[in-house]
Amino acid sequence: MPKKKKKQEPVKEYHPLEPTSQRITETLRENYMPYAMSVIVSRAIPELDGFKPSHRKLLFTMYKMGLMGNTRTKSANIVGQTMKLNPHGDGAIYETMVRLTRGNEALLVPFVDSKGNFGKVYSRDMAYAASRYTEAKLDKVCAELFRDIDNDAVDFVDNYDGELKEPTLLPTTFPNILVSANTGIAVGMASSFCGFNLEEVCRTTIAYLEDKNCDLMETLPAPDFPTGGEIILDRAAMRRIYDTGRGSFKVRSKWQYIKKENLIEITEIPYTTTIEAIIDKIADLVKGGKIREISDIRDESDLSGLKIAIDLKRGTDPDKLMDRLMQMTPLMDSCSCNFNVLINGMPKVLGIRAILEEWVKWRMECKRRTIRFDLAKKKEKLHLLHGLKVILLDIDKAIRIIRETEKDAMVVPNLMEGFGIDQVQAEFIAEIKLRHINKEYILKRIDETEDLEKEIARLEGILKSDAKMRRLIIRELENIIKKYPSPRHSVILDADKIEQFDAEDHIEDYPVHLFLTQEGYFKKITTQSLRGASDQKFKEGDSLLQAMDATNKQEIMFLTDKQQAYKAHLYDFDDAKASVLGEYLQSKLSMDADEHVVFMLLPGEYTGKLVVIFENGKAAKFELSSFATKTNRRRLTGAYSDRSPAKAFFHIMQDRDITLFSTNGRALTVNTSIIPEKSTRTTVGVQVMTLRGSHTITHVTDTAELTFAQPRRYVSHFIPSIGALLKDEDKGQMSLLE
Repeated sequence: MPKKKKKQEPVKEYHPLEPTSQRITETLRENYMPYAMSVIVSRAIPELDGFKPSHRKLLFTMYKMGLMGNTRTKSANIVGQTMKLNPHGDGAIYETMVRLTRGNEALLVPFVDSKGNFGKVYSRDMAYAASRYTEAKLDKVCAELFRDIDNDAVDFVDNYDGELKEPTLLPTTFPNILVSANTGIAVGMASSFCGFNLEEVCRTTIAYLEDKNCDLMETLPAPDFPTGGEIILDRAAMRRIYDTGRGSFKVRSKWQYIKKENLIEITEIPYTTTIEAIIDKIADLVKGGKIREISDIRDESDLSGLKIAIDLKRGTDPDKLMDRLMQMTPLMDSCSCNFNVLINGMPKVLGIRAILEEWVKWRMECKRRTIRFDLAKKKEKLHLLHGLKVILLDIDKAIRIIRETEKDAMVVPNLMEGFGIDQVQAEFIAEIKLRHINKEYILKRIDETEDLEKEIARLEGILKSDAKMRRLIIRELENIIKKYPSPRHSVILDADKIEQFDAEDHIEDYPVHLFLTQEGYFKKITTQSLRGASDQKFKEGDSLLQAMDATNKQEIMFLTDKQQAYKAHLYDFDDAKASVLGEYLQSKLSMDADEHVVFMLLPGEYTGKLVVIFENGKAAKFELSSFATKTNRRRLTGAYSDRSPAKAFFHIMQDRDITLFSTNGRALTVNTSIIPEKSTRTTVGVQVMTLRGSHTITHVTDTAELTFAQPRRYVSHFIPSIGALLKDEDKGQMSLLE
C-alpha cells in the first residue's frame, strides 16, 4: 500500500509590524537589568583603587606608552591609544583625562602632568583646549599606582575585543579611594567621595594598621579640597560620616577685606561651585534690591589663581555683608558624602574604618602576590645556581661531554646524565658562553647562592606573618609621606567657635509706610519713594483699608475673615512704589481660596490687648500675647470667634473711647476699660450695644477721629447700652466712615 502523505500545516506569514506580547517583568530582566548592572559595575561606581574603569584604562594606556619619564606626548595621541581599551568616543576619554591633570586642579593628587590649557575645575566658562593643542605625561606619583603591576600584583583581563590585556585594578600603594574626590550616578544608586589629604590618609592608615580601634579623627580631622576654602567642622556630624559613609558638611569661601580700596577679595571657594555661579547669584541679589552694599563685582582670576573682587559702597560693614552672602549664595555650600564603593563587584556604602579594612585586606593580597612572584623567580635562579655548583666539581668533564656529543639535541640529556641534574639546569649550563666556563666566573655565581637562600627565607617569613606584611605596608606609606609632601589646602574651623548667623542682624532697617486695600493688596513703600510720588494706585473698585508707619525689620500680622492670623516680617515683602498695585496677600501668604484680609497690626513684643467688635453688637478683649509662639509658626487658626462677623479690630496699649454705629441710626461711645477681658481668643465676648430685631453694627471707629456736635450724648458708662439716635448734624459722620 502506498504511504499516506502527511498533511502539511499552513505556514504562518511573518509581519514585522504585527504587535508581539511580552511581560514587562521579562523585558526589564532581559534588557534593563544588564544595562543597570553595567552602569553600576563598569562605569559610575569607583573600586578599591579609587578609580572608575575610564580612569584606569587611560592611566594604564599612558603607562604602557612609556610616559612615566620626562617626555610628554600630544593628548590626542594618548586619547587615540586609550580607545584600544575604552570603546567610548574621544571626547569622553579626553574629558576624563582633563579631570586627572595637574592643570585642571580637580584632584588633591593629580595623576597627569599636563602642559597647555586644561581649564579649571572652579570655572564653568574657562574651557579646556582641544586635545591636539595640549601635551601630557604621567605624574611622578603614578609610580605608586603601578608599583609591581608587572610582578603579578593584580589580575589582568582581556579588553573588549580580546586583543589586549588590562588590569582589573591598579595596585595603589596608598588608599587612593579616600584621597581622590569622585562622584558618579549609576542606576538606582550614586557615589560621592570627598577628597582627603594624602599625608593624613597615609598616617591614618598607619594608625589603623597598628591599632584597628584607633580614633580616626585624630589623624584624619576632616576632608581636604584642591580649591581650598574653610571647612566648618561639626565633630559629631563628621564622626557620623566616618562611621556610616553618609552625611554632609559645610564649606565656605576664604576672603579678605582690602581697606585701602574698600573691596573684598575672594581667593578660595567651595569645591562644589564655580566662579560664574557665585557672580551670577550675587548679581541677581543686587538687581533684586536684596543686597544694597555692593557697587560692582568682577572676576579677576589669572595665572596666579582664583580671585573674585567685590567693590563696596561707603560705610559698608564687610563682615556683616559676607555673612549675608555666605547664606544667600554658593559662597558657602554643603558637600554631600555617599561612600559607595565596589567590593568584589558588589556596591557597598562603607564608613572610613570599613574602607580601610577592605583596602588593607586587598593591599596585603597584592603584596602576597608580588612576594610569591619574586619568590618564584629567586627559587628558579637558586635552582640554576645549584646546577652550576655541580659543574664546578668537574668543569673538564662538562666540556668533554659537550665536545664529544655528536648531535646538538643530545647535549642537554648527556649533561643531565653525566651530572645528575634536571633539564632546566642542564639548559642553563649548555647556554653559558665559552668564555664564562672558568672557575672565577662559576665561583662568583655560586657566591650568590647564600644571599639568595637568605632572601628566600626572608620572603617566606613575610608570607607566613601578617604582622610582617603590615610592617611592609607601613614602610611604603611612610616613604610616600616623605616623597610626596602634601600640605593641607582647606582650613578647618570648629563649628562651635563660629559666631552663629542671625539673619535679622544683617537686614537693613529703615522707615517704611504700609498700605492695605479692601481687596487684600499690600504695599511697603520707603519714605524717599513716597516723597517722590504719593498718589496711590488701586485696582478698579478697590480702596484703602488701612495705612500705618513702621520699620523694615518689624513683624506684621494679618487677620482674615476666616478667623486666621498670618505672621510675616516686613523685609519678606519687596519695597514697592505708589504707582503699583502691590502684592496680593492671598497668594503671598498662601491663604485659602475664599479668604480675605480684614485687619493688619504690628505686634511688636506682643504687648497690649486686641479688641474685636462683632456685627451682633458684642465685643471681645484679650491679651495680644496669646498670638506669641515659641516656634516660628506663620499661620494661626482660631484668631477670634466665628459666631458673628467681625466689624472692627483695635490693638490698644491703653484703654480708649470707641464709637459703634448701628443700622437703626444709633451710635454708642464706650471706653474699652468697661469691656471685661477674656482669657481665650475665641471668646464670643460680651454684649456692648443692644440691638433689636435684625439690626446690626455697621461701623466702629476711634472716637478721637469723630467730631460730634454733642459727643456726651452718645457716651455710656455701662454695657450693654442701646446708644442714642444720631442727631441730624452728626449724621455726616456716617458718610465719612463710608
